Amino acid sequence: MLIFIMSVETLNYDNFTTDPFKSLNYDDDTKGALRVLDWAYGTYGNSIVYSCSFGAESMVLIDLISHVKADAKIVFLDTGLHFEETYELIDRVKERYPSLGIELKKPELTLDEQAEKQGRALWGSDPGKCCYIRKIKPLEDVLSGAAAWISGLRREQSESRQNTDFVNQDERFESIKVCPLIHWTHEDVWGYIEKKDLPYNVLHDQNYPSIGCIPCTSQVFDSEDSRAGRWSGFDKTECGLHTSDDDSK
Repeated sequence: MLIFIMSVETLNYDNFTTDPFKSLNYDDDTKGALRVLDWAYGTYGNSIVYSCSFGAESMVLIDLISHVKADAKIVFLDTGLHFEETYELIDRVKERYPSLGIELKKPELTLDEQAEKQGRALWGSDPGKCCYIRKIKPLEDVLSGAAAWISGLRREQSESRQNTDFVNQDERFESIKVCPLIHWTHEDVWGYIEKKDLPYNVLHDQNYPSIGCIPCTSQVFDSEDSRAGRWSGFDKTECGLHTSDDDSK
């Protein structure tokens, strides 16, 4: 394990001021990711959670995390609407990293209960509300007992993510959000996956750059945007986990 010592106080939402890694020289094999993860787990221990989508970035983070904390807590927001290929990938990851604590967090409402209360196919009429019920609220529940969480955001993914730091004040969840891969490119991610022979979602080989729930994920053939194919037909590129507004409630 890397030992990375930094003279900063343990951060929490109330005393957060700025990213302690602003001046970090990230010109190394992981562009600072391994150092940031080592600091994060050294600072927060069992009180930090990795909210994992099991996308390509997730495969990189899972492998890096396994070198820092083999029994780290990983949570997958199981909406009940994911592709079968996603669930198959989770099984493969469990086999490769048996010490990791992977939890599939389900919403309070089943799909039938949601249909009864909100109408069928809520994702087609009000995708923001559907994301709140099936993703945001479950993560709120998970983070209610955690000091910080880890995300695989990268700056090049979208305009809304370009100002992401290694360590961020998360207003949505009143928590600290750690983003170790902010300086990684698409090529960096896939280069690491190939070098380490990591498992990944086979849908990526079928023109799905970003994979979420089945009704809100489409194949992409004419765009290099890593968020293309999500919520097609809606003015929406984020589920709400990485925004501060609450319009989806």
